[in-house]
Amino acid sequence: MARLVTWSQYRETIGDRSGLSAGLADRYPVERALYPGSCVDLSPSTAFRSVTYVDTDALAARSFADTDLVRTEPAGRTRPGAGAAVRFVAADYRHPLDVPDHSVDLLISLSTGPMWESARRYLRDGGWLLANTSHGDAALAALDRSLRLAAVVHHRGGRCRVSSDGLDDYLVPSDRRRPMPPGSAPRGAASPTKGAFAYLFQRA
Repeated sequence: MARLVTWSQYRETIGDRSGLSAGLADRYPVERALYPGSCVDLSPSTAFRSVTYVDTDALAARSFADTDLVRTEPAGRTRPGAGAAVRFVAADYRHPLDVPDHSVDLLISLSTGPMWESARRYLRDGGWLLANTSHGDAALAALDRSLRLAAVVHHRGGRCRVSSDGLDDYLVPSDRRRPMPPGSAPRGAASPTKGAFAYLFQRA
């Protein structure tokens, strides 16, 4: 039987991202979020009303099955109205999910992998994709003409700052720069010239 891993324990590895979720909730009308590759990162449920978590990890499945734990772990960190609906789907996001098309406001890809092409169907028009540069997801998103870079997220020491200033300095197509090391990003993809924790794209 898989052991139980709590969000508190997981935060020791990845850091506390509840400030990141709160920063996004302050600026954007997000009600429903989808988080493929979530493991047990419950931080979106501290800021958004409804979050669907997706992972194939047995540890995540066992942790989310403990409904008392899922309810009590975010205690003291949750904004009013957030965390009303928490759902876990044990599945591979590369295959169709039991999630209606165009039904979510925010799609989260934080070290998930190249998820956008598989999961774009679930994001509504005008919704947002939050991605970091791990596995090249932000780089690929920057090439997609249906997305525009809306903001960058700085996250240091548990503090989050969302900024829409100077966005042209953050993601630049690689053909305008020196060649990138093999494996660092797909050919032709964009890469950061200024560092940010994550990038927020809006779908047209």
